[in-house]
Amino acid sequence: MTETFSDAFLHAAEYHAAWGVQQLDMIGQAFPAAPWTADLDQCRYESGGRTLRVGLLGSYDLAEQTWLWGWANPGLQGSEVTAAAARILEFGRRHGIEELREEGVSLARFADPRRAAEALAFLGMAVLGAPGYIGQEAGPETRVYFVPQDPELQPARLDPVTMPRHLLTGAQLFARSPRLVVSGWFALHGVPVQEAADRITAQLPGGGATVVSFDSAGRIAGINAGPVSAQA
Repeated sequence: MTETFSDAFLHAAEYHAAWGVQQLDMIGQAFPAAPWTADLDQCRYESGGRTLRVGLLGSYDLAEQTWLWGWANPGLQGSEVTAAAARILEFGRRHGIEELREEGVSLARFADPRRAAEALAFLGMAVLGAPGYIGQEAGPETRVYFVPQDPELQPARLDPVTMPRHLLTGAQLFARSPRLVVSGWFALHGVPVQEAADRITAQLPGGGATVVSFDSAGRIAGINAGPVSAQA
């Protein structure tokens, strides 16, 4: 999959990878699989007895193997439910990411088009700083993706306990630059770091530090937390 996305897309995706994995974990717990309904005019999503204000991130046509961004949906352009997706277009223009600037993205060239659609939803969610995304089957040939826009659901904060799992999972997601995944995680959580050739050391808000070390191939070799100094 990663061989057919642009370098600019993959750079942004890896920078957001571990942070995005954390957000998907959170929303998966908040909205487990259950029957659902959505009212796009009201920006409302309901599932499992819970209601959430959402925006339309995009949709994937399984038959045509194409992705359509919410802001480009011809029946919804300019509506409130697509306002968040329009910010993805702006991000794509600023950072030269063609997949975020195109109204539709053909995914037929991918070995796994559906996984490629999830990657587009993932990066769209991440650049919005949203607490996850929700993908649902909207018909036999359509999968629709919503992004939370609800003040009652905020992005997950840094958790030192689950951090190693999120960093390791994020590093495997696109599998190009674990170091970028780690530096992006700390930057997106507003945590200052010191970088050396073989490690990144982060001073945690609650005290102490985390040292992420890398082997000679650039892979994560260890994640150690404790009361160490930034010069460790």
